[in-house]
Amino acid sequence: MLHGGFHLPIFFDVAASFLFAVTGAISAVRKRYDLVGILVLSFATGLGGALLRDGLFLQQGPAAVLTDGRYLLGVLGGGLTGAFFGRHVQRARLAIEIVDALALGVYGVVGAQKSLAAGLPLVSVALVGCVNAVGGGMLRDVLVREEPLIFKPGEFYALAALAGVLAFIALAAGLHLPEETAAIGGIGLAFMVRLLSIRLGWRTGAFEPDHGP
Repeated sequence: MLHGGFHLPIFFDVAASFLFAVTGAISAVRKRYDLVGILVLSFATGLGGALLRDGLFLQQGPAAVLTDGRYLLGVLGGGLTGAFFGRHVQRARLAIEIVDALALGVYGVVGAQKSLAAGLPLVSVALVGCVNAVGGGMLRDVLVREEPLIFKPGEFYALAALAGVLAFIALAAGLHLPEETAAIGGIGLAFMVRLLSIRLGWRTGAFEPDHGP
């Protein structure tokens, strides 16, 4: 495991917040929310995963999203971007899925990196990375009264995030590749698994307990 000195550029974290904020804004536009509703959902979606990561798991002082104004500016920019494109993209669901897939990989890698830097065991690193990845999207779905994707049988979502996180851990902590290279590999795998799942119909199935004859 890696201790200290292992940090991705803040661009990755801010970019993830921006991308998830875009999906929140597009969802709000689909629900015909006003500007306040769009911005609130953007902030909840963009920062939800990071707040869970920093406040619940890492607990290393005030959450990074509150101590660095770049996060809030990134989320604000993502909200406005999503609001604009959400009005002009007819197939808004497809746009959400593409952006969400990219954000899923980015936030998973960021959560894993911060956990590695904090010296957590690799199993905990994988857990925090996945929660970081799916937390914002789950909060978005709950706020718009939709069943969260992570709960439903369907295309790979949490599994895509997990694939990216495990790839990042293997490349960074296992093969000791440069952190940016490992991050790109993890993000790319999560993005590819998520979109291939949507495109090719890879799905998880509902759990059916065997009640006997």
